[in-house]
Order: sequence, then C-alpha cells, then structure tokens
Amino acid sequence: MIDAAPAAELGGSATRAPSALRLAVPVTVAVVFLLGATLLGVLVGPVNLGVEDILTEVASHIPLLGIHSHMTAEDSAIFWQLRVPRVVLGLLVGGMLALAGASYQGVFRNPLADPYLLGIAAGAGLGTTLAVVYGGGAINSYDLIPLAAFGGGAVAVAATYVLGSTAAGTAGRSTATLILAGVTVTSFLTAIQTFVQQQHTDSLQEVYSWILGCLDTAGWHDIALLVPYVAVSTVGLLLHRRTLDVLSVGDEEAASLGVNVARTRLVIVFLATA
Repeated sequence: MIDAAPAAELGGSATRAPSALRLAVPVTVAVVFLLGATLLGVLVGPVNLGVEDILTEVASHIPLLGIHSHMTAEDSAIFWQLRVPRVVLGLLVGGMLALAGASYQGVFRNPLADPYLLGIAAGAGLGTTLAVVYGGGAINSYDLIPLAAFGGGAVAVAATYVLGSTAAGTAGRSTATLILAGVTVTSFLTAIQTFVQQQHTDSLQEVYSWILGCLDTAGWHDIALLVPYVAVSTVGLLLHRRTLDVLSVGDEEAASLGVNVARTRLVIVFLATA
C-alpha cells in the first residue's frame, strides 16, 4: 500500500513537471528568436560585417577572455555607433510596447487592450505632431518631444476610459465598450493629426520618422533619452504585477482584499502610458 503523503507529493511533482515544460518551451523559443533577431539586426546594412567578426569584436570587450578583434576602426565604428544602438533601441521599444499592452489587458480585464486599440499611440502621435509643428527649435533642442508624446497618450487613455465608462452605464466596465471607445478616440485623434499635418506639410518627414521609431538614425543619445521612461515604467509595473492578478478577478473582489482599485488602476495606467 502506497503512503498517502508520498503519493500526493508524487502527484504534485507530476503536475508541476508538465506545467514547467509548457512554460520552458515558449520561453526558449522566444529567447532563440530574440538572439536571432538581434544578430540579424547588426548584420543588415550596406557594409558587410561577418558573423565571426561581430562575435570576435563583442568577445574582445569582455574582460579576462584575452580575445583580440580583427575588425577595422571604420567597421568597429559602424558596429558600435550605428547598428548596435539601432538594435538596442528597437528591443527596448518592442519590450515596452509588450509590457504596456500586458498591463492594459490586466487593468482593463480585456485581452484585446493594447496601446493602439486604446488610442494611446494615436494620442502620442498627435502630441508629437503638435510639438514638432508648433514647438519650434526649443522643443527639439531640449528633447521634449517624448514629454509631448506622453502628454498626448495620457489624454487619449483618459478620454477612452471616461468615454467607455460613460457608455457602459453604472458598471462602467464593459470590455467591449472600452475597446469601441478606444477605436473612437483613435479615429478622432488621428483625424486631428492628419489635419495638422496637411496644414504643415513641411513637417511630414520629421513626424513620420518619429512615428516609425527613428531607428535608421538612432544613437546612444536616443537610448539615454529613453532609459528614464523604461526604468520607471518597468520597475513600477513589475512592483504591481501581483496587484494586476488581483484586479483580474474583478473590482469588488480586489476591493474586498484591501486594494484601492481606483488609485491602483490610475497608477498602472500612468506607468503603462509612460
């Protein structure tokens, strides 16, 4: 006869093993894809840099390995000053969009919520357009465009939430209504942005370059400009990861567990918008 305690332990281990395996497979695939995309990003360009040369160049900067790079000074400058910043910036932007989307999905309890459907991207684009068109050299010289984009995104998500709550009645938490409100706000803000751009066609290239990420001209300065937003948002959202789990069961249940739902939702939305 099998003892009940060991049997239960074996059963728990058997349950944890498939669960760990299900988690390990997508994580491994994601890491492999990330490494492959990173390598492809630093390889693509008019100047041919071989895989072996790149790996040797990177290894030469690791202490105690004693590896010497054979890359020329020009190729090294292309690699470190042009391609690496472009790839790093792309990784940061993609990672932050994913983190923001997951946070919006948790706080609004809607798997469709993301920065584009909720109007945040459109609001950021409008804020940037207004800063470029009407801000003049002062805005660009002090790198205040990200602040203008944040302001536009914050106004957009606030408008989406207020419109969605009003249309949903007293409950104010209909996920379908929230998404429809986001689509409405996105269309409205995009229309305003298009109108401003048509009135100032000379700014089209600069605006669309920013909207597309400015990755072709990205440098370490752009990454340094982004780091404060990344650091504050990432740390803040990770600190609220358990609270997001609690919010997913419903506002009343979260409130009964001692969560200040309104304040917590405002903080998470603020961090995700940033």
